[in-house]
Amino acid sequence: MITAKKTAAFYTLGCKLNYSETSLLGKAFSENGFDIIEFDKTADVYVINSCTVTVNAEKECRQVVRRALKANPGAYIIVTGCYAQLSPDEIVKIPGVDAVLGSNEKFRLFSLIESFEKREHSCIFVSPADEMKKEFHFAYSSESDSRTRAFLKIQDGCDYKCSFCTIPLARGGSRSIEPAKAVENLQILLLAGFKEIILTGVNVGEYLYESEDFYSLLLKLIAVEGDFRLRISSIEPNLLTDEILQLAKTSNKICKHFHIPLQSGSAKILKLMQRRYTAEFYKKLINKIKLEIPEAGIGVDVIAGFPGESEEDFVTTYEFLQAIDVSYLHVFTYSERPNTKAFILPDKVDIFDRKERNRILRVLSEKKRAEFYKSQVGAVVEPLYEKENSDGIMKGFTSNYIRVHSNYDSLRVNSMHKVKITESCLTHCCTDVI
Repeated sequence: MITAKKTAAFYTLGCKLNYSETSLLGKAFSENGFDIIEFDKTADVYVINSCTVTVNAEKECRQVVRRALKANPGAYIIVTGCYAQLSPDEIVKIPGVDAVLGSNEKFRLFSLIESFEKREHSCIFVSPADEMKKEFHFAYSSESDSRTRAFLKIQDGCDYKCSFCTIPLARGGSRSIEPAKAVENLQILLLAGFKEIILTGVNVGEYLYESEDFYSLLLKLIAVEGDFRLRISSIEPNLLTDEILQLAKTSNKICKHFHIPLQSGSAKILKLMQRRYTAEFYKKLINKIKLEIPEAGIGVDVIAGFPGESEEDFVTTYEFLQAIDVSYLHVFTYSERPNTKAFILPDKVDIFDRKERNRILRVLSEKKRAEFYKSQVGAVVEPLYEKENSDGIMKGFTSNYIRVHSNYDSLRVNSMHKVKITESCLTHCCTDVI
């Protein structure tokens, strides 16, 4: 009698780092005899890689658990990731959850769970945050992800003490992958056919392995032979050095795109947040980038409604963002996070005001994106085209993170071709440059 193989499905919440780690978990299940299927299918095991950046992320985690149980009430449910690390006692109370694994434990899943059969009591496998500093678990997207872009984890944890952030508690202190291992993982991804590799971590600019810093690692990575480009997922403003900027300017293997968290344009709020720069420093950095790389795309993280943010503080942030030459905003509504300094700060902003400020900043983001796109009309670029065929149209991102559209051609999937950006290129199709 032939016994059907067990199946596993995965769902990722949160950042690009989580996606790279979910991919590694999928590989582990494949190596242990599981077939990997889509999350909405009926699976024997569901793994949810959680996030804890906002309250909504936690709420979504609970909703995803219910979705899994709706697909298969008898499935074995595993919740891991940052939310699992910080609040295992909350997760274990969610009906249907069988195992909660912390940030380190998810990489030892098969040594901790003997059988994926539902039992009366749930299990919690979570180690203290101070033990995480001892280990670095490398991760990268695998060929089974079917993407043109892959994620390569080079760093984990964070030594910063921002007053609103739970990541150091969820992932521990900063640690980095050995440079030779990073190069090896990059080569694996290139052999799998990926053309764009996104370097991920909690704080990639903090990368340090013995005496090698992030700039040194970038030099080693771009020395690898092949037709590919590297995209830096996000980097703190105080860690984007002149060396890194010059490397991005001179090397076609470094994307002309930076995502640089700001969080607030108010000096008062930045101080309350315990950020390591001033608004003036940030402004000078943006001006320097645009001077050196005029076509650079620049994304900005900003938090709306931080405790103590008055209407005047918000207007200061809005006007600051309006004045600097950035391409788009990632706007977050402030969420109270237990065990952070911000949690006990006075002068909480009303929830309605937080959401309204978020809305206003999102409108500004759309204006910024439209202005940036318009500024690039006439430029010759090389988008990396994706597989999806949308009614005869294919899409791709340029090095500076512009989403362009072209007539679909299957031969161009996962490849880069020179095109000239026109107005229609941003909404319909580009014209090739011969």
